[in-house]
Amino acid sequence: MNPTRRFLGGIALMTLLAGLAIGQSLLEKTAAAQSKSAVQAPRFEVDPMWPKPLPNHWLLGSTIGVSLDAQDHVWIIHRSSATLNNNERGAELDPPTGECCKGAPPVLEFDQAGNLLRHWGGPGQGFEWPSSNHGITIDYKGNVWIGGNGADDGQVLKFTQDGKFIKQVGMEWGNAGSNDTFAFRQVAKIFVDKTANEAYIADGYGNHRVAVIDADTGVFKRYWGAYGNKPDDTNLGRYNPDAPLAQQFRNPVHCAEVSVDRLVYVCDRVNDRIQVFTTEGKFVKEQQIAKRSLADGSVWDIAFSRDPQQRFLYLADGRNQKVYIIERQSLQLLTSFGDGGRQPGEFFGAHSIATDSKGNIYITETYEGKRVQRFNYKGLGPVTKENQGVVWPRGSSN
Repeated sequence: MNPTRRFLGGIALMTLLAGLAIGQSLLEKTAAAQSKSAVQAPRFEVDPMWPKPLPNHWLLGSTIGVSLDAQDHVWIIHRSSATLNNNERGAELDPPTGECCKGAPPVLEFDQAGNLLRHWGGPGQGFEWPSSNHGITIDYKGNVWIGGNGADDGQVLKFTQDGKFIKQVGMEWGNAGSNDTFAFRQVAKIFVDKTANEAYIADGYGNHRVAVIDADTGVFKRYWGAYGNKPDDTNLGRYNPDAPLAQQFRNPVHCAEVSVDRLVYVCDRVNDRIQVFTTEGKFVKEQQIAKRSLADGSVWDIAFSRDPQQRFLYLADGRNQKVYIIERQSLQLLTSFGDGGRQPGEFFGAHSIATDSKGNIYITETYEGKRVQRFNYKGLGPVTKENQGVVWPRGSSN
């Protein structure tokens, strides 16, 4: 080849390569800029090794509540042998049908490594243990609160972390409806507000209200229904997603949580909506989630992200087997993760949700789910999918 042509060809090739490099650099910078400007949301990965196996051939029944204490210990409550079949509880039968298995005690405490630390619960002297326990909350003083949604459960119980009984508010067989100020009716969950030392009762499976009591004395202070209306126990019939929104809560009122800016977020489960109130019960706003969810509804439980502003709201949906990530102030749905199934990262009856100080999420499963799972917080990232499916650890086969 002519040397001049070879030289010119080399220059052309170098120019082309340089142009490609510049183009690639511009594309990378554009992609990075777009990524930074995209909507950001928390990212999670399931921890398939948490918690560690239980001792004593113990099994979990329907696992109905989860809460974190000041040491980031994870507390769960489940229905023990009440929701285990005879094949599962063979070691408890008379005569035993084998070495396995037994229902674990109702209240279990785990450390961050997944080790079981304490276990207790069940009927005792001086209090009426619920026939169907439901929800657990560790308050800012370290006390353990438990509700119950059995047919005759009208009580809320308070214990030390060692299981020593402190106080009962309400009583079995004691409720006279949603305007009763002496007892509850099938409580779903309790939230204790440190600022005012008040307990917010999601009341619940029988009543149609949020009730607020003094966290020390148990004295009733106030209560309200949907939109801040006076509660009404009229049967609303089945939820219809095409009908006007109901002016009362449907059963169950499944959670009532107070945010850092003093707003109360209420789970109106079967109406597929979150309603937001002031702490005095004045209606502020609402948002429906998966509004065509029928049967037991979509809005099961919520937890706040652990940043100082609580920017995000996490919502457990046990009907569609997902966790939604929502921008708290706007109630805008950003993304979701999860799918139905029994493998790690999947759900069957995703019921209760809580966060630890590191931002990790814990979810318990009722019905035949019968477990607790941890999802490790992996920081903020751009939202690329409406639903992320099973959030398996990166680098592992899915």
